[in-house]
Amino acid sequence: MFNWRDRLKAFGIHFSISLSIAALAGLLVFLVWYPQPYREISGGRELFLILVTVDVILGPLLTLSIFDRKKSRQALAFDFTAIGLTQLAALGYGLWIVFAARPVHLVFEYDRFRVVHAIEIPQELLPKTPAGIEPLPLTGPTTLSIRHATASEKADIVMAELAGVPAATRPDFWQPYEVARSAVLQQAKPVNELKKRFPAQSSLIDRGIDAAGRPADKLLYLPLVGRKEFWTAFIDPETTQVLTAIPLDPY
Repeated sequence: MFNWRDRLKAFGIHFSISLSIAALAGLLVFLVWYPQPYREISGGRELFLILVTVDVILGPLLTLSIFDRKKSRQALAFDFTAIGLTQLAALGYGLWIVFAARPVHLVFEYDRFRVVHAIEIPQELLPKTPAGIEPLPLTGPTTLSIRHATASEKADIVMAELAGVPAATRPDFWQPYEVARSAVLQQAKPVNELKKRFPAQSSLIDRGIDAAGRPADKLLYLPLVGRKEFWTAFIDPETTQVLTAIPLDPY
C-alpha cells in the first residue's frame, strides 16, 4: 500500500525546488534577454511559459509516481538523480531555444522599426558586421539603422526580401542608429495624430503615453514589426530614442 502522504510531501519539496530554479531562469530571460516590452513583442513570455510548464510540472510528477520509502536509499538516490538530470537537460535545452530566439537589435528600416532576432540573422553575413557593432549582443537588444542599398545591391535586396530575409536582418547593411536620426524624424508622426486615427484605442494609447513619460504633444510614433504582429513605437523627438511600444498596428 503506497503512502500517499509521503509521496505528496516529496512532490511538494521537488515542486518548490523546481519553481525556485525556474524563477532564477526567469530573471535571466526577462531582465537580460527579453527586457520589457520584448517579452511580448518577441514572444519571450510565451516561450518561457512553455519551458517552465514542462520542466516544473514534469519533474515533481515523476517524483510523485516513483517515490516509495520501501525502496533502498541507493534506489531512491538513483531515481532522483535520473529525474534531476532529465530536468536539467530539459531546462538547458529550453533555455538554449529561448536564447537562440532572443531579440538582439531594434533596427530602423527606412520608415519603420523592426525587431531582429538572433535566429533570423544569416550566419554567413555575420563576418560583414561593421566595426563597432556587436552582431549578437548577450544583454538585450541594441538600436541600429540600415543604410540604403546601392544600385547594384537593390536587386539582391528585393530577392532576399521575397525569400523572407528583410534588410534589417542583414549585418552588411547595419549602421549606427545615430546616422539615421534625420530620417527617423522625417518619417515619424505625432502621437496626437495616432489618437485621432484610432479613437477606440485611446486608452491603450494613453497607457503608452504614460509609459513614455512625456506629454502626447512631445511624442512621435512609427510602426514596429514584432515577431508575429505590428506594434507602435513611441519616440522622443529630441533624441529619437524609442521610449516604449504598444500592441497597436498603425497601418
